[in-house]
Amino acid sequence: MTQVLWDILWTNVHLATFQEGKGPYGAIRDGALAVHQGKIVWMGRQSDAPRGPVQKCKDIRDGKGGWLLPGFIDCHTHLVFAGDRADEFEWRLQGKSYEEIAAKGGGIVSTVLKTRAAGEDELFDASLPRLRAMMVEGVSTVEIKSGYGLSTECELKMLRVARALQEHTGVRVATTFLGAHAVPPEYAGRSSDYIDTVCKEMLPAAAAEGLVDAVDGFCENLAFTPDEIARVFEAAKNLGLPVKLHADQLSDSGGGALAGRYGALSADHLEYASQNSVEALAAAGSVAVLLPGAYYFLRQKRAPPIAALRRAGAPMAVASDCNPGSAPFTSLLLMLNMACTLFGLTPEEALTGVTRQAARALGLSQRKGTLEIGKDADLNLWRIDHPRQLCYGVWDATPAWASIREGG
Repeated sequence: MTQVLWDILWTNVHLATFQEGKGPYGAIRDGALAVHQGKIVWMGRQSDAPRGPVQKCKDIRDGKGGWLLPGFIDCHTHLVFAGDRADEFEWRLQGKSYEEIAAKGGGIVSTVLKTRAAGEDELFDASLPRLRAMMVEGVSTVEIKSGYGLSTECELKMLRVARALQEHTGVRVATTFLGAHAVPPEYAGRSSDYIDTVCKEMLPAAAAEGLVDAVDGFCENLAFTPDEIARVFEAAKNLGLPVKLHADQLSDSGGGALAGRYGALSADHLEYASQNSVEALAAAGSVAVLLPGAYYFLRQKRAPPIAALRRAGAPMAVASDCNPGSAPFTSLLLMLNMACTLFGLTPEEALTGVTRQAARALGLSQRKGTLEIGKDADLNLWRIDHPRQLCYGVWDATPAWASIREGG
């Protein structure tokens, strides 16, 4: 008979597993959870724990009545960039629109010029504090997009920095190629030619270096048309890479429907998504990633169609959209509160959105996002009375313990 050994046993804890169909929050009160070689190997009511492994466990930890949750997942960020756009913040307060700011030379291209000028070390040093701020609030997995290089050399530079951040911190970084983010200055008026470069040169080079986990695009009037994005998606498909999309943020461009048609991992923003897009996403099982920080910062008036997404059964995630122009935020806890107060999500929906559904949006559901036997032991212990407090706004809302700091 195989001897069962545990490395760590958490006792005197409540578990918010976020397993689907297991009741509110997937909660198990008065629970325990065991870890071996970085994986969850047993969990349940503490009174049901098998005595043999408990007696042989190397490290028994008293959770003191706190709540164990899965490590948070920020599934949409532009975390690697140089400079800031505080000037645009002031312009926006003076009444200028997103489109007017772009016409003044601001917007994405402004950050592109600063990011192109920065070396890899400079980019790493600028990005690391942002990632550490996320870690403090329990983020153990983060998506990082390129898209501020808009040239082969600079897109690869950004993706290499993202990989280096994972190696340095231990946070799981999912890299997304976002070459189709904006038309660079050298291609002004030639968006189709630029998309050719993205598909035939930039994306293949990034994939050849093993720097790409998924491919994204910005489908919008001031960026790229659905037909242009479809070309990028075809190139990704030919390389065996999943896709996702910035969709319907400023207008109904049919981005959500396009994402659904390609079976995208996610469609993100969606403030102007039509019923057709909602139904296409639900049918494809694509995750609707809600980005309340950008909605708030841009002072948008139209929220994503939450009720329609609910009715269709579309999964909803929540992310920070950390970026210098429209969401200069690193706090996923703040996004939880905003998702509830601005979009009307319940606390359970919001928390599911930074755990189970966020993992789904990155194609990581087999390993992360819920507390389940066999999954990675990405854990946060919170000194709270109930998980909903993390959406309400506790005053000392940092994990008492997080797996990313200790491993296993």
